[in-house]
Amino acid sequence: MKYIAFIVAIFFTGFTATADDKADISSVLDQLHANAGSASWDAYFALYTDDAIFLGTDAGERWDKPTFKGYASQSNGWVYRMTERNIDLTPDGDHAWFDELLVNEKYGVSRGTGILIRTDAGWKIAQYHLVFPIPNDIAAGITQQIQTFEARKKTEQD
Repeated sequence: MKYIAFIVAIFFTGFTATADDKADISSVLDQLHANAGSASWDAYFALYTDDAIFLGTDAGERWDKPTFKGYASQSNGWVYRMTERNIDLTPDGDHAWFDELLVNEKYGVSRGTGILIRTDAGWKIAQYHLVFPIPNDIAAGITQQIQTFEARKKTEQD
């Protein structure tokens, strides 16, 4: 009987995401965008895990942290303002994934998605992916332009 009570107690005291967890994650993402806007690259990259991956808007932009840091350090930063954010956590509470809508003066609406990992130093970004969401009504035209561009690029390389 004691064994069953112990198992039941463990089951009911399992991890559940709290508002504090989501607030902490949201704060990391807010800091990320603030640091990018001010080109505070040391603070920006401190929010990533050492083995983090950044997936940019171009298909060729799959960058590890050192590569992305080299790219970013040559810029004056970029400003993306978050307008909507969703955060979910795994049942163990050690991993989270998010998606957010962002607005940029040059590009308009974009979407950021990614994964964070709880570390001894707090939440760290393991992957960030930035995309330009394409409205379905114009997707065929845009994807055709991309295919034409890629074909031309391939012809130039041959």
